[in-house]
Amino acid sequence: MTREVLAVWTPMSLSPLLWIVLTLGAYTAAQRVQRACRDTAFANPVLIAILLVAGILLMTRTTYQTYFAGAQFINFLLGPATVALAAPLARNIRHVRATLPGVSLALIAGSIASIVGGVALVWLLGGTRTVALSMAPKGVTTPIAMAVSGQIGGIPALTAAFAIIGGIVAAIIGRRLLMHLRINDDRAHGFAAGVAGSGVAAAQVASLGSLPAAFAALGIALNGVLTALLAPLVIHFWH
Repeated sequence: MTREVLAVWTPMSLSPLLWIVLTLGAYTAAQRVQRACRDTAFANPVLIAILLVAGILLMTRTTYQTYFAGAQFINFLLGPATVALAAPLARNIRHVRATLPGVSLALIAGSIASIVGGVALVWLLGGTRTVALSMAPKGVTTPIAMAVSGQIGGIPALTAAFAIIGGIVAAIIGRRLLMHLRINDDRAHGFAAGVAGSGVAAAQVASLGSLPAAFAALGIALNGVLTALLAPLVIHFWH
């Protein structure tokens, strides 16, 4: 940017409304890109919006602290948005009760695989213990992941990045992988998205209907609780 443009932009960047509008605008543009790409999962709107916002921050030389100070209201809405998934869950509680045994086994397997797999991946790649601890709770929704990370000695900000990246990857390949394995049950797709990809993947399957949205909400909630209990135990026995 030229010096004249920076002189105008710098005072504007201090306005919270600017970053809220730009963030929402980036996501709206990302949704249009996905529709233009025939709703392919590879054109994930969250990923595209992140790239757009990051590009704007780099071009305007705006620090993340300045951006977050303006857009933190959107971050605040993450909690209520997650809780709102309880609505489809309540409407489909009968289906949930009928599948509790299978859901319980899938939850335990998914939670343990996510924790152990994340730690093992960092260890195999030569990462530090701190990075491994930050990776352990990556499978749960971001607020819970950050809280668990701080509790077990990880870096919450790094965990948030891992959780978002994991959610985007799950949203892109999760449903395609299950269909490739000939798993076509919407309940399985929803629960897998909630356990493996948290809110990002859950938002994608929620568009398929109330039933997958309900199981996605169930996966997010149960995996958050179980990971909060299991992660400290796994780390305690890992020396």
